This record gives sequence, structure tokens and C-alpha cells, in this order.
Amino acid sequence: MKKFLAVLFSITIALLLFASCGAEKAENDTTAPAAVSQDHTKLLFTMENGETFTVETYPEYAPETCANFVSLVKSGFYNGLTFHRVIKGFMAQGGDPEGNGTGGSDKTIFGEFSANGFTQNTLSHTRGVISMARSPQDNNSASSQFFICYSDDYTSTLDGNYAAFGKVIDGMETIDNFLNIKMAFSSGDNSFSSPTEPIVIKTAEVIE
Repeated sequence: MKKFLAVLFSITIALLLFASCGAEKAENDTTAPAAVSQDHTKLLFTMENGETFTVETYPEYAPETCANFVSLVKSGFYNGLTFHRVIKGFMAQGGDPEGNGTGGSDKTIFGEFSANGFTQNTLSHTRGVISMARSPQDNNSASSQFFICYSDDYTSTLDGNYAAFGKVIDGMETIDNFLNIKMAFSSGDNSFSSPTEPIVIKTAEVIE
């Protein structure tokens, strides 16, 4: 039991340290736009190895988050970026231009989750759900970094604290295949695992 609690604590710390998202240098825009599309946009991610996965956004839960993510995809922001942290049974995290969890785009957005007073977002962090990484010090620091859940095991920790905004509707096996790459661990703690080979997003594009 003690070992289980220790592992759970390590995972929780990893969660809290997801990303600084470039918050110190980004423009913090915490006001939701007056009009945000309610369309379920579909986004195709093609990896450097040719494998693909498709994300569908759910703006009824997190409208500003979806709008920001779609805008970044349309601009080509994610092309050439990597998944820099992959934790078996937990999540795969990417979208950082620095490639190490410290970077982001040129702005941050309002955190659309209940711990930040945004009760509209009831999308649960189950397998395949995509959500925004953020700094533990700032609820409104999400920028470009995102993570995709591998399982339903950590929904109680993630729900209400991070802005889930869509789901992988096709190609989840591509995300699973990230786990075939050897990971490097920091200080013997497997909560902080980085791929020893780059997992590169070749292109991300709107398909519907």
C-alpha cells in the first residue's frame, strides 16, 4: 500500500509540474472571445514515421481552449514539434517548441476547468481525451502544450484541474506506439520520462 501511495504521489507531482508553458513571457489573455465556433473540428496529426491520429474538439466544454488549439494547428505551429514526455498508463505530452516542457506559443489562455471557476467543462479525462498542460502556479497559463490520456486511472486527479477539450477519435494506436520507445528517467523517478528518440509531429492540419 505504501509503495502504491508513493507511486501515486510521484504521478501527482508530475501532473503539477506539467509545464511552465512560457507563462513569464507570454501575453496572458484571460477573457474568452465574444464568439467562439461550436463546431466539432477534426484535426489530423501525421507523425514523422507516417503514423497518424485524429483529434476531435468539443467546444461545448472548453470553447476558448478549442479555438486556441485549432488556431495553432492552422498556423502550422505544431509542425516539427515533439512529444517530450510519455508516461505509461498516464499520458503523452507534447506541443512545446522548446521540447522540454518549458515553452509555449506567444500567448496564454484562460483555464477552462472547475477549479478556476469554469463549471461548464465536465469532460472527463478518460482514455484518448486531450487536455491542456499548464503551470502549477497559474491556472491561466495554458498555451500550446497538451497531453493525451492513456487510461481512465487518473480522472479524479485531472478532472476539474485541467482543461480537457477533445478526444482522439482515430489512431489511438499511434499514441500507444510511443511506449515502444525507450524512455529516460530523471533521478530514478519514472514519473518524469522523456523519449530517448524524438517523437516528431510532422504535420497537424484541420480536415473537417
